[in-house]
Amino acid sequence: MVADERLVEDRPLVAVLGTLVGAVAGIPVGRVIQRFGPRWVMAGASLLGAVSLLVVAAASSYWIFALGWLLVGLSTAGTFYPPAFAALTHWFGTRRVDAITTLTLAGGFASTIFAPLTDALAGWVQWRWTYVILAGAFVALTFVPSVVVLDLAWEPTAASKDGRPVRDRDVLRSRRFVLLTLAGTLVSMVVFASIVHLVPFLVEHGLSATTAAWALGLSGAGQVAGRAFYPMLARRFGVRARMIGGVLWFAASVALLPLLPAVGWVMIVVAVLTGTARGLYTLISATVVSDVWGPERYAALNGVYSAPAGVAGALAPAVGAALAAVLGGYDALYWVLAGTVLVAGVLAWVALASLER
Repeated sequence: MVADERLVEDRPLVAVLGTLVGAVAGIPVGRVIQRFGPRWVMAGASLLGAVSLLVVAAASSYWIFALGWLLVGLSTAGTFYPPAFAALTHWFGTRRVDAITTLTLAGGFASTIFAPLTDALAGWVQWRWTYVILAGAFVALTFVPSVVVLDLAWEPTAASKDGRPVRDRDVLRSRRFVLLTLAGTLVSMVVFASIVHLVPFLVEHGLSATTAAWALGLSGAGQVAGRAFYPMLARRFGVRARMIGGVLWFAASVALLPLLPAVGWVMIVVAVLTGTARGLYTLISATVVSDVWGPERYAALNGVYSAPAGVAGALAPAVGAALAAVLGGYDALYWVLAGTVLVAGVLAWVALASLER
């Protein structure tokens, strides 16, 4: 059996490649959900995820190990947020914002629960058995609920304008869709880069690793708070105001970090504010397709909208590290990240400038 040390060392690389596979696979998965509904797509992806973890656990060579992680990534196309958002958008209609918010509030605690749980498992059993246990949890927590809960009727509907059907191709080729997708991709890049590099940024500013870790954890709590705040914003403001406001808030909070004095509580407060902005944008991104083009073709359109954002999120840690090295530190990196969000805001403003609703 191949040396476990090499597999552990190479795990980040193959995990990133798997994430890229999952992001691209989200496009055809969205189309399948649009036509047939989410039940068996999400159930099948859940089962694939469990089997993939078993392949990783039993890998006898590097290539089998890599294949397992690529399959894990492929399974995420049917188990991450986009397919669940499609189901909730279709079934809940005008109440979709509340439904999606509830889902993301619960999902916001996933890393809070499973990061320490996985770490505890790794300290209790050998890493291969950790993946076996997680595979069992995958079946119990995702496959079974998908089969049991996602059994509502699914009636595919076609969007129309002035009595004429609106083809997906017309939407996907429109300037508005292209600009919004590009804006969402840039923001996704910044979201993941700013999270991954927050701890080294704070350590570079003189905070201890423990304080920096607390700042990162509390920024996650801020993300949950931002999501809880979103339904009120959705009731009071249109999609254009929410999109531009959320982007500007995020840009300001990221830009503020390099300007702060090296005082632990000050940086923690701003890190929480940044997390709040990230949480808001999660729901802005989840609802912008249905807000602009209606819920009828959400699954297919959102699959395309989400794919490049998923790719950007997977590449963001490496891109952020490279920029920090080239620019000479994390202050410059965060300035660039803030500027990138502002560019995304301009693209979103142009895309939504003529929106009537």
